[in-house]
Amino acid sequence: MTAVQPESLVEYLVIEYRWLLAVTVLMPLSFLWKIWSFARNYVVFKLNTAPRAHEKKVKDVQRQVKTWLTGDRSTRLCTARPSWQTMSFRRGLYKKTFTNIHIDLVDILEVDTENMTVRCEPLVTMGQVSKTLEPLGLALAVVPELDQLTVGGLVMGTGVETSSHVHGLFQHICVQYELVLADGSVVTCSKDQNADLFYAVPWSYGTLGFLTSATIKVVPAKKYVRLEYHPFHNLSDLANKFRQESLKDRPNQFTEALLYDKDSGVVMTGDMVDEIGSDGQFNPIGKWYSEWFFTQVEKFLTRKNQKSNVEYIPLRDYYHRHTRSFFWELRDIIPFGNHLLFRLLFGWLMPPEVSLLKLTQPKSVTKLYNKAHVIQDMLVPIQSLESAVQVFHKEFEVYPIWLCPLKLFNNPGQLKIRSGREWEMFVDIGVYGVPKADGFETVSSTRRIEKFVTQHNGYQMLYADTYTTRDEFRDMFDHTLYDKIRDTLPYCKDAFPEIYGKVNRDVRK
Repeated sequence: MTAVQPESLVEYLVIEYRWLLAVTVLMPLSFLWKIWSFARNYVVFKLNTAPRAHEKKVKDVQRQVKTWLTGDRSTRLCTARPSWQTMSFRRGLYKKTFTNIHIDLVDILEVDTENMTVRCEPLVTMGQVSKTLEPLGLALAVVPELDQLTVGGLVMGTGVETSSHVHGLFQHICVQYELVLADGSVVTCSKDQNADLFYAVPWSYGTLGFLTSATIKVVPAKKYVRLEYHPFHNLSDLANKFRQESLKDRPNQFTEALLYDKDSGVVMTGDMVDEIGSDGQFNPIGKWYSEWFFTQVEKFLTRKNQKSNVEYIPLRDYYHRHTRSFFWELRDIIPFGNHLLFRLLFGWLMPPEVSLLKLTQPKSVTKLYNKAHVIQDMLVPIQSLESAVQVFHKEFEVYPIWLCPLKLFNNPGQLKIRSGREWEMFVDIGVYGVPKADGFETVSSTRRIEKFVTQHNGYQMLYADTYTTRDEFRDMFDHTLYDKIRDTLPYCKDAFPEIYGKVNRDVRK
């Protein structure tokens, strides 16, 4: 990374030896936190106390909103959840000046096996959901990758996973939302009830109300994923295979690709199965001593005389295959984290909690990330895949790159299919790491990427930095329904800024 002058000896030590703090302090604390969270969630779910407590907790949210409503309303509203507790590496400056509403909604409320849904409070994590549903033989139709991603973040923002080419984004598997609005009322919305609000909530980033529960589709689950690896050393061939697998009439349940340079990568296709077949080997990638998944995949590019490119992976291991290494971000924090000896001795403590990493992050590290680190996901039509990779290479040159196909439905809301078709296949291009491109400069390079995405009728995920102007932002996203809802809901504009006012770079650090 580009050097940034530390402000003190302590900051210098934290920057140069951050791995020491992560290994000796953050990893043990993270492990204890995970044990406590698992025990607490298990007891609450088994005793079925969450549904009874839910109404009381929602009333407390209403009480706080009404207190603001009857005051001078000189500030706007946001959740009291500190920025360091979120998965994004950025922190929202608005938290310091807005009225913070405390929301203690962390439980799974109901698993409905008849209607094949699960109802969750907004702070329920993907790890919590997959662990709860697995013994029931169920899974979310879309399980966004990292353990600590929350239902609320995935609803108000968005989420994508390797089943999205079948089911769409996380918002497309949600069938009902419950919110507390700016007037303190509680409203339930679905495609058949308060439909405009239902379609406006995704991507709204908490600017329409406070989410208090979401009802989400589940699907039958099996024990393993039969995963087949298809290595390529030519971008055009890889892109054609990727499109073919994403668009075929009866696609595999899971499809993704990892690019290791501009021309080389591996396409992966998978399906759930109940038994391990004779055409591949069993690979329990979730074991504490297992090699990081992205480095395992890379080896398929150089393997020769390979009898089979098929592996059988336990379902939950597959769902959270990039969690232990935060895709590949952890290699910059613990450079030796994937060494066999380290994995054998300390792998059971991995990964450290992102919240603790952020909490202990000094200003110099923040400056370093802002100046010499990219975290971006861009959604572009799948036909534009090759040209998009070329642009990302020119502007960033960050590898690996994660490619995930997704079906974007032409529902009302901010994401529009400009062709007018019922749906269109897009690809999420995920870039996380230190840029090596000549002439990289954070703002100008990112703005050129944003321009490319807009010109190709794509979208930028908003958990990361956006450098667009307000007009450019409104050009990228369709605000028609969103503006209508904000004009209609009582006190909404007093209580919440526009989305742009929460996600543009000026309100983050």
